[in-house]
Amino acid sequence: MSLTVVTAQERMQLAREASRSVGLLSDAAKSALLHEIARALDAHVEEIVAANAEDLARGEAEGISAGLLDRLRLDEPRVRALAAAVRDVAELPDPVGHVLDDRTLDNGLHLQKVSVPFGVVGSIYEARPNVTVDIAALALRSGNAVVLRGGSAALASNAALIRVMRSALSDSGVDPEAIQTVDDFGRDGARALMRARGLVDVLVPRGSAGLIETVVTESSVPVIETGAGVVHIVLDASAPLKRATEIVVNAKVQRPSVCNSVETVLVHRDAADRLIAPVVATLQEHGVTVHGDDEVRGLAGGVVPTTEADWSTEHMSLDVSVRVVDDLDGALAHIRRYSTQHTEAIVTDDEANAERFLKEVDSAVVMVNASTRFTDGGEFGFGAEVGISTQKLHARGPMGLPELTTTKWLARGNGQIRR
Repeated sequence: MSLTVVTAQERMQLAREASRSVGLLSDAAKSALLHEIARALDAHVEEIVAANAEDLARGEAEGISAGLLDRLRLDEPRVRALAAAVRDVAELPDPVGHVLDDRTLDNGLHLQKVSVPFGVVGSIYEARPNVTVDIAALALRSGNAVVLRGGSAALASNAALIRVMRSALSDSGVDPEAIQTVDDFGRDGARALMRARGLVDVLVPRGSAGLIETVVTESSVPVIETGAGVVHIVLDASAPLKRATEIVVNAKVQRPSVCNSVETVLVHRDAADRLIAPVVATLQEHGVTVHGDDEVRGLAGGVVPTTEADWSTEHMSLDVSVRVVDDLDGALAHIRRYSTQHTEAIVTDDEANAERFLKEVDSAVVMVNASTRFTDGGEFGFGAEVGISTQKLHARGPMGLPELTTTKWLARGNGQIRR
């Protein structure tokens, strides 16, 4: 179903009006709606892939980086995976209507604190058409309408996805205005979304550090900040070579363009002679360019010298920075200085060091002996994710259905008055 040709402000007003009926849908109705969206995505996979090909061709012509092109790409398996993720979300427990507190006051007034939808969720993101589906699915499952700004790089892809999803809403008897986009208004649409206080209840940016900073700074709508991923893995003195190599390689190579890909590996000095050469060689075999400090370059060949900027760079490519640290204290100090508080991991057989790392590292997700690629809503069992929040208010870490709800108090009385 095509979008009504109106102003960005009017579209957000339509989303606000649609949110009232979406918020009243039953658990079964919301689940059925998402299954219809998944069916529609599968039925229109060729149309979606063809639209994405337009964006890819334009992106290549404009010199978009390989990492961003990978995020932009939608081939048939990825569209099928999006549909499968929507089905997973459909089967998750309804986050709305949970009684979070229940009490009766001395005067007989009965109070309940219950979970309710936000109303309208907005999102601004770059070159990630999968986010269009993920956020729409999570918003609808939690009883919210959604307003999307997906950026010029994915313009054709997002238009096709939104058209398919709005048609699915209409076929299900749900107001299609519950899914809106301001893409066709360009930067003016993004500014209107950031200024839509009273129409949009919460705004979630996803993308580069620059985009997120712009949204946080300029928005009058409350923002849940999702941060860049300067992700660290510490190879402790006791780290076994096989486990260390497998975790580092997986965290860098499996999909280097995403925010949970490792960017910096810190190696305990007592393990440097044992670990650096084989870990670096395996990374290089997988096409990774290793940036290393003087000690790393002294222990392994083909390593590019690091610069100060490397330690705070989210490469989103097959690049990784490696540094030798004196001990766990040195690793923790490096992380405190350069971390974006996304995900950090340690590989160790020392239980005391593992527990200390878990307690002292102040990031949204902290791991022991596991790849940082697991920081993901799907992997955490959320079906999909709105984003990975690196702030500390309302939500932190991968955001699923519960993070798209707020609360209200219900008071039931029989004539009580305050004296």
